[in-house]
Amino acid sequence: MRLGSQTLRRLPPGVTRPGFDRAAVAPGIVHLGIGAFHRAHQAVYTDRALAAGDRAWGIVGVSLRAGETRDALAPQDGLYTVAVRGGGGETLRVVGAISTVLVAPEQPATVLASLSAATTRIVSLTVTEKGYCHDPATGSLNEDHPEIRHDLANPAAPRSAPGYLVAALARRRAAGLAPFTVLCCDNLPANGQTVRSVVRRLAAFSDPALAGFIEQQVAFPSTMVDRIVPATTEADRARIAEALGVTDAWPVVTEPFSQWVIEDCFSMGRPDWGLAGAEFVADVAPYETMKLRLLNGAHSAIAYLGYLAGYATVAEAMADPALAGYVEALMDAEVTPTLTVPPGADVAAYKRALRERFRNPGLQHRTWQIAMDGSQKLPQRLLGTLRDRLAAAAPIARLALAVAAWMRYVTGIDEHGRPIEVRDPLSAELRRRADAAGLVASRLAPALLAVEAVFGRDLPADPRFRDAVAAALDQLLRRGAKATLRATR
Repeated sequence: MRLGSQTLRRLPPGVTRPGFDRAAVAPGIVHLGIGAFHRAHQAVYTDRALAAGDRAWGIVGVSLRAGETRDALAPQDGLYTVAVRGGGGETLRVVGAISTVLVAPEQPATVLASLSAATTRIVSLTVTEKGYCHDPATGSLNEDHPEIRHDLANPAAPRSAPGYLVAALARRRAAGLAPFTVLCCDNLPANGQTVRSVVRRLAAFSDPALAGFIEQQVAFPSTMVDRIVPATTEADRARIAEALGVTDAWPVVTEPFSQWVIEDCFSMGRPDWGLAGAEFVADVAPYETMKLRLLNGAHSAIAYLGYLAGYATVAEAMADPALAGYVEALMDAEVTPTLTVPPGADVAAYKRALRERFRNPGLQHRTWQIAMDGSQKLPQRLLGTLRDRLAAAAPIARLALAVAAWMRYVTGIDEHGRPIEVRDPLSAELRRRADAAGLVASRLAPALLAVEAVFGRDLPADPRFRDAVAAALDQLLRRGAKATLRATR
């Protein structure tokens, strides 16, 4: 028996159900990138706001790639389970905020119609860093990106997330409709400003007046999102089905912790996400920087070093005293001095909580999963911190080791000679450079540092950075990750 509207009443008493009449909900949000993170984070906040009585904020989910989520949720009437796993066990919540899931490659006209509908007041996004078709080193639109080239030639039939935003805003402007708010929920620095810049630049190619309209009238609030959401496994599905008494084809598993900090700048209203704990602030930047550098930066370091050391999950990696000690020292000695701490924040307590979250054995968060798309993630998670440390003439050995671990990883061969499945938009270029250089640090480090889209021009020109990365990479190549970590102080 499948989870759905007709089986909600059969669920055990301990399972939380949607606290509202779903038939009375109107779609007010279109969400691009209807993946696990959105369903474990923003959709849960929206579900709670709907339960409080404001029925104008149902979610139309859009997949920009494949139909897996649509195919799983359609037979379930859009319902799915969020399993929260912590030290005290697991709790289950069925979320009802998503009314429909569309697949953009199959239904482009329907997606544009939803984005252009008068009822749509917010378009939110979790399309990952690479989904914005930008240069991660500079934040500017990558005009040579294949999807951007397509959208420039076919502005009314877009493929990219920026292309859909531009096309829908053009339609709304032509129809005299107020523009929706664009709410980025991805790990980009100053994400609202970055997305505004990308969207405005794309619009300017075909219609400078539309670009001016976007600059002046479209709200792009910045946000900071935080919740660890590992990939759901078949074992998770089986366990959740047993607990529910019905099958859920598309549950998500997450941790108890959840945070959402939002710049309160919405042109057409918003749900009361504060009911579920969202924080509305005037300036997101300090929260964003603290999270990107401490949580995401440490996560990437754990992913590359942990994978190389043979650990499949973050919890396994953090059980290694040498790696855990490295993470603590990275946070304390090299990251924290670069932060402007938000008012009232206890950064020491935040770091302790992060390390405990990383150790959560209930979350089977794979190092391989976190290691994906490193070329897009490193500039935000590690390289900004490195630039600040270099400007302060401060040591960078631990940060350099994390960058070197990424370099070792993207060679595509692990420490035992086995292939690594490197998933990255630049994987072909990275592998070509690595193969040409060979596993020799003095050649491999300069070859990968020359990837300007990742490192820009300034970092490769700084001998302090070049030398530190090459030295760390040499240690990894000669001694392996475990021995290198044991020798790191």
